Amino acid sequence: MDDLTLPFESKYFPRKKYAEMYRRSLEKPEEFWAEQAQNLDWFKPWDKVLEWNPPWANWFAGGRLNASYNCVDRHTKTWRRSKVAIYWEGEPGDTRVLSYSTLYTEVNKVASVLKKLGVSKGDKVALYLPMIPELPIFMLACARIGAPHTVIFSGFSAQALADRINDVGAKILVTANGGYRRGKVLNLKSMSDDALDMCPTVKTSIVVSRTDNEVKMKEGRDFWLHDLMKKADAYVEPEALESNHPLYILYTSGTTGKPKGIVHGTGGYLVHNYSTYGWVFDLKEESVYWCSADVGWVTGHSSIVYAPLAHGAAIVLYEGSPDYPAIDRWWEIIEKYGVTIFYTSPTAIRMFMGQGEEWPKKHDLSSLELLGSVGEVINPEAWLWYYRNIGQERCPIVDTWWQTETGGIMISPTPGIEPMPLKPGSATLPLPGVAAEIVDEDGNPVKTGERGLLVIKQPWPGMLVGVYGDPERYEKSYWSRFPGMYFTGDYAVKDQDGYFWLLGRSDEILKIAGHRIGTAELEDAAISHPDIIESAVVGKPDRIKGESLVMFVKIREGVNESAELRKNITDHMRKTVGAFAVPGDIYFTSALPKTRSGKIMRRVLKAVASGEEVGDLSTLEDQSAVEAAIKSYQGLKKAEAEKK
Repeated sequence: MDDLTLPFESKYFPRKKYAEMYRRSLEKPEEFWAEQAQNLDWFKPWDKVLEWNPPWANWFAGGRLNASYNCVDRHTKTWRRSKVAIYWEGEPGDTRVLSYSTLYTEVNKVASVLKKLGVSKGDKVALYLPMIPELPIFMLACARIGAPHTVIFSGFSAQALADRINDVGAKILVTANGGYRRGKVLNLKSMSDDALDMCPTVKTSIVVSRTDNEVKMKEGRDFWLHDLMKKADAYVEPEALESNHPLYILYTSGTTGKPKGIVHGTGGYLVHNYSTYGWVFDLKEESVYWCSADVGWVTGHSSIVYAPLAHGAAIVLYEGSPDYPAIDRWWEIIEKYGVTIFYTSPTAIRMFMGQGEEWPKKHDLSSLELLGSVGEVINPEAWLWYYRNIGQERCPIVDTWWQTETGGIMISPTPGIEPMPLKPGSATLPLPGVAAEIVDEDGNPVKTGERGLLVIKQPWPGMLVGVYGDPERYEKSYWSRFPGMYFTGDYAVKDQDGYFWLLGRSDEILKIAGHRIGTAELEDAAISHPDIIESAVVGKPDRIKGESLVMFVKIREGVNESAELRKNITDHMRKTVGAFAVPGDIYFTSALPKTRSGKIMRRVLKAVASGEEVGDLSTLEDQSAVEAAIKSYQGLKKAEAEKK
C-alpha cells in the first residue's frame, strides 16, 4: 500500500466538509435523509422518515412518489426537455439519440401499451432485452404504472429465464427478436419461446424488433411492439405510489441454490441513489456519463437508469462487446460522445491491460474528468494502469463498493462533497449515512490493520426491502449472523487513515495449513507477475494442509505455457505472499468463467480443479470459458500421468 502513492496523496486529510456531513448523518439520520429527500418530487410528503422494526425498514412512510416522474416528467418542465437523455450506440455502429422530451413520449406510450394488455399496479413484468433504449424505456414505463419489473440478463439460458419468471410470477415477458454480440445475432425470441413453454403465468409476450432474423410469433400471445405502439395513448398518469412500493426485483447471480430475488422499494431507493450519485460522481449539467455495466446487473439499474436520469444527466448506452470489432471500441465511444465520467469494472480494465497501452493512445480521451471502478476489488496495478492510460494522470478514480442488496454505493471517494486523497486499491471511506464497521467473528470491532468482516450498523434508504417470497431467507442471509447489523459477507481491513480495503467475500477465504487468506489477495499477487493478465484462485481439499491452493491463470499474448513458467509463478507467489501460498496446481486457460457482472465463478473452477461436475452454468457470460478450464485441467493431468 505504502509504495503506491499518488502526487495528490497526503498523510493528513483535511476532509472537513465530509467529516461534518458524515457525523451529522449518523447522529441525526432521519433529519439528514429528510433533507436529501427534498431533491426529489413527491406527490405527498412522508409522515415519518423511517419506520424501523429490525430487520424491516419502511423509508419515508406515508409519502407518495413515482420513479418515472422523477426520472423523466420533471425534466420536461424545464430547459432539460431538449437536453440529450440517452446517446445509444449499437454494436454494428447504428445510433439513436433521445432527448428528455423524446424519452417522455416513448415511456408514456409504452406504459399505455402495458395497461392496454392488462398490466396494473402490482403486476410483475419480466424484461429479457439487449442493451437497447427500449430496456430503460420499459423499466420506466413499468415504474410509471406501479408494475415491478425484473430485468433478466439477455445472456441467460431458457431454463434460467424460466426459473426467474416463475419465481416472480410475471404476467408479461418483454423480449426482442435478437441482439448483437461480437458480430453475431443472439436469437432471444427463440430462447424466450423455450422458456415460456415452462411459464404458466405469462399470457402475453411483447417483441421488440432489433435484428433482421425471422422469428415465429404465436398468435394470441406474441405481439410486435411497433404494432402495439400505433394504438398507444400519448399520456399515462403516473401512479402516486407508496414510498415502499416495490420498484423492481433483481435476481442475484448466486453460485449455488435458488437465485434470490432482491426487492427494492421506490422512495428510499431513489433518495439513496440520487444522493450518492451526486456525492460520488460530482455531476454537472454538461457531464456526459457512461457506465459500461449491463442493465441486467444492479449497477445498470442504479447507475445507468434511475440515478443519472433522476439527475437529468446525459448518459451513454452501448449494446455490444468492449473489444468488438477492435480492442479500442470503448475508447472510440468515449472520444465520439465526449464522455466526461466513465464507470467500469476491474475485469474490463485488466483485459485492456493485457492488450497494451497503444490502443487508448489512438484516441482523444481529453474529455474525461472522472473515472470509476465497480463490481469487484480492484488491484493496485490495474488502478494505476487505469489512472495513467485512460485518465492520463489527471482524472481521480472513484473506487466504489456496494452490492445488489445495498441498492446503491456505500463506500467510495466523494468528489461531489470534497476531493480526498486516493490510494490505489482502497474504496476509501463510507458515504454519509452508511455506518460501516469491521468486526471479528463475535461481532466486536477489530483493531486498525486487522482483517475482519464488514457490517453496516444502521439502516440506510437504498437497502433491500426483502427477498421476494422468502422473508425467512432475508433475515437469515443478512441479519442473523450479527443481530442488529447487516452482514455484507465481505472481508475488509481499515488502515491508519480510516480507509477501507475490501478483501473479497468471506466465502472466498482459504485456510491453508492454518493460514487464512482471501482469494483477492492471492489473485492480486498473481497479477503482479509480469506474464499474467488475470488469475483466479480456489482451494481443493488436502489431507495434510486442509486446503490446497489451485490457480487458474490467463497469460499475456506471446508468452508460452511451460513447466518453467509454472515454476516462475510458484517462486513469485512464494516471494510475494509466502511459502504457504505456493499453488499446488497451476492451470493456464484462455478465459476465466465469470458472471455478467464480472465476478469469477469460483464454484465452477473449484469443481474443475477437483474433477467434479460443474453444475448449473446459467449465470455465466461465456460458457466456453468453462470448456477452456476443463481442457487445461485434463491436459495437465494427462501430462502428469505420462510423466509417471
